[in-house]
Amino acid sequence: MTQHTPSNIQMPRVDDRPVWDVVFAVYGYPALLLAHRLKVFALLEDNPRTLTEICDALNIKPRPAEVILTVATALGFLSLQQERYALTAVAEEYLLQKSPNYFGFLWDLMIDNYQVCSITSLEKAVMTDSPQTYGGGDIYQSHEEQVELLHRFTSGMHSMSMASALIWPGVLDFSRHRMMLDIGGSSGAHSIGATLRLPDLQAIVLDFPQVCEVAEGYIVEYNLQERIKTCGANIWNDHWPSADLHFFSNMYHDWPPEKCHFLTAKSFRYLESGGRIVIHEMLCNDDKTGPFAPAAFGMMMMGWTEGKQYSGLELSTMLKEIGFEDIQIHKASGYYSIVTGRKP
Repeated sequence: MTQHTPSNIQMPRVDDRPVWDVVFAVYGYPALLLAHRLKVFALLEDNPRTLTEICDALNIKPRPAEVILTVATALGFLSLQQERYALTAVAEEYLLQKSPNYFGFLWDLMIDNYQVCSITSLEKAVMTDSPQTYGGGDIYQSHEEQVELLHRFTSGMHSMSMASALIWPGVLDFSRHRMMLDIGGSSGAHSIGATLRLPDLQAIVLDFPQVCEVAEGYIVEYNLQERIKTCGANIWNDHWPSADLHFFSNMYHDWPPEKCHFLTAKSFRYLESGGRIVIHEMLCNDDKTGPFAPAAFGMMMMGWTEGKQYSGLELSTMLKEIGFEDIQIHKASGYYSIVTGRKP
């Protein structure tokens, strides 16, 4: 232990809140997952309620209820007026299952796999440079072998995608495009969003056959089966259908640079002349100093995939090296951006 003398003890040079924030994040944010799991938000869907009413409805005691409700209020998911808790617009938009932008299935996925973000799992992921979800190994192979895992994962991907799927199609003028290939499109959320925003666009969701079966259910739910089709295939080995718009969302961050180069080159090869590639990701700064959200997403990828969060510079350089022109980076929704280029 370091020995300190009165002469070398000084006032701290900086505030200690950042180190406390790490501790509070460990305990604070899971309170929202617990509130979701306990169905607090569903309970408040119709009417605001008092602490006592919430305790009675959920069969929990006042102390834990108050702690969870205080965190949810502090983080902007609930409001408290005249001793009654009510949903805020954020909770109504993203935490009620009736909303098309319902985020809860992703939170369910986090709860189901909470061991992945334990210190033990993340340390193993860091030290072995390998994902730890489902006990380690290839998550996509696990989905092939266990259909229930695939369904829950795809529902989670749909939850995290629908809000942004309705925004990025308005960032640039995509009106000239007629066919979008949604590569690794999972639930088809981005095909749904794009076709809703772009009336002349049709789309094909390209993913494993079992995933396409799930996507077809979502497509029917939005009554878009005449404009969105699915194509069950292996994106690495199989032929890609013809399209003049290639779209990748949360795909590049699943893979190391060499595999991203492969996907970029394959896109260039299959795109029609004048066609456009769009990569939809949370981007790190070019010097990798942040921001925190994509940096933390990168840590999540350590636990789940082989990939990482890229910077706009890394992705635009990749497009340029393959031969794309008119390369642009634009902010989309929330933490997301798009990196796009045109095939000459």
